[in-house]
Amino acid sequence: MICIEISSPGPPEVLKRAERPDPVAGPGEVLIAVAAAGVNRPDVMQRQGLYPPPPGASDIPGLEVAGTIESLGDGVDGLRVGDTVCALVSGGGYATKCVAPAVQCLPVPAPLDLVAAAAIPETFFTVWTNVFDRGRLQAAETALFHGGSSGIGTTAIQLAAARGVRVFATAGSPDKCRACERLGAERAIDYRTEDFAAIARELTGGHGVNLILDIVGGTYVNRNLAALAVDGRLVAIGFMEGEPLATVDLRRILGRRLTITGSALRPRTVAEKGAIAEALRREVWPLLDSGRVAPVLYRTFPLAEAWEAHRLMESSEHVGKIVLTC
Repeated sequence: MICIEISSPGPPEVLKRAERPDPVAGPGEVLIAVAAAGVNRPDVMQRQGLYPPPPGASDIPGLEVAGTIESLGDGVDGLRVGDTVCALVSGGGYATKCVAPAVQCLPVPAPLDLVAAAAIPETFFTVWTNVFDRGRLQAAETALFHGGSSGIGTTAIQLAAARGVRVFATAGSPDKCRACERLGAERAIDYRTEDFAAIARELTGGHGVNLILDIVGGTYVNRNLAALAVDGRLVAIGFMEGEPLATVDLRRILGRRLTITGSALRPRTVAEKGAIAEALRREVWPLLDSGRVAPVLYRTFPLAEAWEAHRLMESSEHVGKIVLTC
């Protein structure tokens, strides 16, 4: 197979084309002939040497793929050779062949091709488990999503709006703010020129929002707490400011009964990810099949130009997802 290796930690240019033996599906796994693979921030961090793959995972970057099942490992039920699927993986996505746990595979939604389907798994798994499972977001509540123009943000906005939530988002330019509003955000806040905490309180009549999904961390933490309503939930899934530590004002947490939670998806077990996949199949796939929700695809690159895709990812110029095609 053809794949992209990280020759050494460093800038995008360390991503190199290579050839390796085809992987083999083990028990409970399928081998996918990859048509496309999504590009995500964790891939960039892995390339920089900041996010090593978990034990047992491939050293090849790439956390989501779409393609055609080429072979089945022992004990796989419900899937057949020739099925088109998209899949969440713990690594190995930047390749023409990729092994995936069968329970982490989902059918390609009816309106989408394989390239668009490759933009689904990482963000939809992440948003579902953090916003609707851990965050318990319900219809008629209010939510603020940071990084609204990112793959995570565009997914969260659409899913929350489709489920009857009042959605607000932050983004880094007027154009990105308008893109968030077209996807379903009632109001997008330009974090470069506006105070998101003050505006969130204003938009909610002084109450604050019920849930915040934060990919930034650092100095955002206490501002997030100030923007939450009584019994509000802050869900942290990243620290793009670069500092994983933050000082927290406990008075706000105690006074308004706030909850801070979060999770990382990649280290979770296959069984846990399989449970998320089943929830997506039940709760989200009907929205994708009907076209009410769709991944936002910004640009594609050939697999051999993965370094260019990473350069674009690091520029933050994009809205939605970047995908590699095989």
